[in-house]
Amino acid sequence: MTLPPQPVPGGVTVRRDAGIYGYERALRRAGLDPIAGVDEAGRGACAGPLVAGAVVLPPGKAGIVPGLADSKLLTEAARERVYTQVVRRALAWSVVVIDNDECDRLGMHVANLEALRRAVARLATRPSYVLTDGFPVDGLGVPGLAVWKGDRVAACIAAASVIAKVTRDRLMVAMDGDWPAYDFKTHKGYITDVHEAALAEHGPSPVHRMRFVNVRRAAGLEPVPEVEPATSVGAGADGTGLDRHDGTEEGA
Repeated sequence: MTLPPQPVPGGVTVRRDAGIYGYERALRRAGLDPIAGVDEAGRGACAGPLVAGAVVLPPGKAGIVPGLADSKLLTEAARERVYTQVVRRALAWSVVVIDNDECDRLGMHVANLEALRRAVARLATRPSYVLTDGFPVDGLGVPGLAVWKGDRVAACIAAASVIAKVTRDRLMVAMDGDWPAYDFKTHKGYITDVHEAALAEHGPSPVHRMRFVNVRRAAGLEPVPEVEPATSVGAGADGTGLDRHDGTEEGA
């Protein structure tokens, strides 16, 4: 049975100062447990897979993960440490990898929703409630809530974001060994000047996403603009951004 995402049950209040475990505590007080968090990594990249993680943390001290935060706010070393703690402490966790070909076939938004659904479905412990990051996800089979900036304010979402990002980063480092010309180990498939230069020189690799305009341009499937825009938004220091001119998914 498919249920649409639901609001927080009546009578459940999450204080602004409740901290990253506040959502789970409030939902448990309402009798909703277990609670899963789900998040993805790699949606904005133009190469490599999309990866989704889902995590159910236990209540109480056992579910307090040292150093837990949004994966984008952690260093690579810190993410690895938190990943180990999440895997050790979680009642259940899962990870789903959707390769670049399936991303191209489905389109990134549909692929994103599908990855999140699969991650929840693969949990060994069936949740009673699901928290998602930013936007609602239907088809989860249980009620849920979309939490604005959820990977920063809800522990189970933050844990899922770490599982997804660490898994994807490891995959991109492995892909760098197969296609070293693109420097995947550094930018993880997101748009950087180095990545753009490699695309221009070598064309797309088998793991690039052909729905992205910059990849199609490198393959000779899109015209090169005569005048580049004066400003654009590039990748951040950890490679999590997306150039809004050259890295935009076609049809997005």
